[in-house]
Amino acid sequence: MVSPRRGRLGKVMATRRAKQPPPTVVLFVRHARTPTTGSVLPGRAPGLHLADGGRTDADKMAAHLAGTAKIEAVYASPLERAKETAEPIARRLGLKVTVERGLVECDFGEWTGGELKALRKLPEWRGVQSWPSGFRFPSGESFPEMQCRVTSAVARLRSRHPGATIVAVSHADPIKAAVAEALGTHLDLFQRIVISPCSVTAIAYGEGGPLVLGVNTTNGLDEVQPS
Repeated sequence: MVSPRRGRLGKVMATRRAKQPPPTVVLFVRHARTPTTGSVLPGRAPGLHLADGGRTDADKMAAHLAGTAKIEAVYASPLERAKETAEPIARRLGLKVTVERGLVECDFGEWTGGELKALRKLPEWRGVQSWPSGFRFPSGESFPEMQCRVTSAVARLRSRHPGATIVAVSHADPIKAAVAEALGTHLDLFQRIVISPCSVTAIAYGEGGPLVLGVNTTNGLDEVQPS
């Protein structure tokens, strides 16, 4: 026989479960290809636009997203390549692109604009890959600062759109940092995460914590729905 006290507790727990709000799903999209993707570290330098192939990829991604998810808002980093990736997505959905500065690329400081083949030869490059939590770009940002900035931006977006699905167009390292935080993975392992140009990474942020639905997806969202 169930005691009255235990019975009341069960009813309270059931009510709390029933009232638990749905998660906010953030669809992180890395900007599409630019003329220097894979060869230069552009950072926050202005004036870098999408390549023709990148614009085509952005249009395809916009079609995928419009057909597979009900999206409430589209946010983008303030850099041109991110806004140009977000614009066709927003246009398909009948929305406007809202700039969220917290989604901006890491500040690479003196490394901004450097060729990757030259940067890889620097002794500091090993720290970037194996001990990112202890590395600060010369006259720039540290990886922990970047992660804190991005996760704070996500928290703001979640508070604006509880229970909704939103798009956040950003850059490879900020998205990798958001994935690492959601997985509870140390920042020193975040370089093991791959975020390709014009890919989607889906994370559901609920009362019980984040749930990573899919990472580096390029073929729509059918395979990243929660089970």
